[in-house]
Amino acid sequence: MSAQTLTTDAFVLAKRPAAAERWFSLTLFSGEHGLLTALQRLPGTKAASQVMLDLFDEASLLLESSNQGRTWFAREARLIARHGELGRSYAALQEASALAGLLARNPVGPESRAPALALLRAAFAAFEREGRPEIVGLKALYCFARDEGYPVKQEWFAALGAADRSAAAELLNRPLAEQTAPAATVARLRQLLEDYLRARTEIALA
Repeated sequence: MSAQTLTTDAFVLAKRPAAAERWFSLTLFSGEHGLLTALQRLPGTKAASQVMLDLFDEASLLLESSNQGRTWFAREARLIARHGELGRSYAALQEASALAGLLARNPVGPESRAPALALLRAAFAAFEREGRPEIVGLKALYCFARDEGYPVKQEWFAALGAADRSAAAELLNRPLAEQTAPAATVARLRQLLEDYLRARTEIALA
């Protein structure tokens, strides 16, 4: 039986050593195909990959499978964007890792994949360049839940007290450059949002 091939653009959500020596297992998110797992071999072998992928990379991939898509191998990889500066800020790295983990734990349906891909692209760029990663993380979590169809505006936001509702509106709607909310306010609203998501949705936060 001939090998099955798949060409797609995807983000690397997780990377870990595979059981076989010199191979890495990648958790990918594709706007067309959702979550995928692929193996990539280290450079200097017979693999045809042009670049060794890293966490948070966006890449164009040629994947190949000989078992009907149960296992994919990255035969070619062309880098679209690499967020190497994320590692300069521990807070940004934590938030980016949390968002990647959120997508890896919560497979999205076909109708939500395009918004999820756009969210990853915008959030990773903001984590890298904009500052206030805790605000970016809060906005990303809110947008993910909203795009998954949960009534976060109608239920969570509407149930906040007046002061928290005002603070949340500014955090969610104003550009990062104009944000002045104290970190403690952001942390409290994040906790309130996570409490709501645990109680009222099927989103796995951890």
